[in-house]
Amino acid sequence: MIDICILGAGPGGAAAALHLANAGQPCLLLDRAAFPRDKTCGDALSGKVINELKRIEPGLHAKLAASPIQIPSWGIDFIAPNGRKLAIPFKPKFDKATDHTAGHVAKRIDFDNFLVEEVRRRPEIDFRENVDVARTERTPTGWQLFDKAGQEIATCRLLLVANGAQSEFARKVAGHALEPDHHCAGLRTYYDGVTGLSPDNFIELHFIKDFLPGYLWVFPLPNGQANVGVGMLSKAVADKKVNLRQRLDEILATHPTLAPRFAGATRLGSVKGFGLPLGSKRRALSGQGYFLLGDAGSLIDPFSGEGISHAMVSGRHAAIWAAEAVKKADFSPEFLKNYDKAVYNRLGQELRLSRVMQRLLNFPSLFNIVANRAVNNPTLAETLSMMFMDLDLRERLRKPSFYFKLFFGGK
Repeated sequence: MIDICILGAGPGGAAAALHLANAGQPCLLLDRAAFPRDKTCGDALSGKVINELKRIEPGLHAKLAASPIQIPSWGIDFIAPNGRKLAIPFKPKFDKATDHTAGHVAKRIDFDNFLVEEVRRRPEIDFRENVDVARTERTPTGWQLFDKAGQEIATCRLLLVANGAQSEFARKVAGHALEPDHHCAGLRTYYDGVTGLSPDNFIELHFIKDFLPGYLWVFPLPNGQANVGVGMLSKAVADKKVNLRQRLDEILATHPTLAPRFAGATRLGSVKGFGLPLGSKRRALSGQGYFLLGDAGSLIDPFSGEGISHAMVSGRHAAIWAAEAVKKADFSPEFLKNYDKAVYNRLGQELRLSRVMQRLLNFPSLFNIVANRAVNNPTLAETLSMMFMDLDLRERLRKPSFYFKLFFGGK
């Protein structure tokens, strides 16, 4: 019997294991794949990911920033339904020569392996790959884990479930049903030779009028490649009977701005689909002897689709409360709810605001007004820029005075 077992060595599980190791708490970390392994994703690493890397180890972000697996990204280009581009730097008036990078883009096959390499260095972590946990069974003192043949893999007192969006445990044990209004369908593929990418590696989010409430993204990658994909709320996909693969191809072939940029580009590999359980609804993240982390806990940002930083945030808090549970020998649902409180204390407000912004996708005219105003109003543009880095400023979206200034030209 071990104290803590973690299912899944993605960013959430790896972060939890590394924080536990830092606290001197041994754990067992299991993953059904062997690393490096691919993960279908947008591949963008926000400033929140950088902060979480620094919390694991002060020099870890510098190590990533020096690695060829990534390129630094300095902001986001929002392309409104009317075609107006709104450039939002992660840091206003940034200087690439002197400023620390505020974001990165790295393929998940590389970034996840970057974290796993840190895991491999830690003797406190018993990391086992190619271990497929097919069944979990509650015992009077914790959990038993079994493989497909019915052989016992391990027994533990506390289970940290970080095995992704398709987690059977989250669905069957924790009761996280797939709800189309709180779930996004996405497609991702890689391209070589896309023209017109930002010299500052801004990631692009295209809000195309006849594709709302979905959006298309183009994220630059190392070696001149790009991550290209589309995402749309599953409810909208069903209601509008949208064929996402067909729409992706149509947009890249016919859109007046995008088509010329993709005319000479080469698609690398297949188009891969993935599901995103969104954090637009507050759900229980713990129960008797378990925590849900990251995508398994439905913690993805409802507006941007970002899940990596939220997984790492949940991994950090899971490690803190797992160590406390072991210390107090208390694995009851009542005590473990402290984990839920900690995660939602950090992410709850942000998830609520992103839900509001997600709903704005149903009003393309408002997007156009914001873009038009921001282009001609440096103060507003800077405010919007800071909203993506500072939650207190994003709170302005809830205040009527913000919209008064927006609509009537006040600065």
